[in-house]
Amino acid sequence: MPKPFLMIHIRPGKCDYCGCCVGVCPEDAIELQESKIAIIEERCTNCRKCVWACPWEVIEFHREGVGELPKEISALDDLQFAHSLK
Repeated sequence: MPKPFLMIHIRPGKCDYCGCCVGVCPEDAIELQESKIAIIEERCTNCRKCVWACPWEVIEFHREGVGELPKEISALDDLQFAHSLK
């Protein structure tokens, strides 16, 4: 099964390097580097836990240009996903 392309994006220049996103990522797909955060595309499953964990709204989930979303993602709307993190 082909892996969907990365839909998680980082807004440049906004991160304060708090590490909240690193702590919630189940795939260890986020690294804090000296002057930026980086998503390791090969590991990221687009689960969006980092999006909801970021207090500064630095990490975004983009659906634009996506024809068909993977079942795991399309089955959840944003509200259901937010409640699943509690």
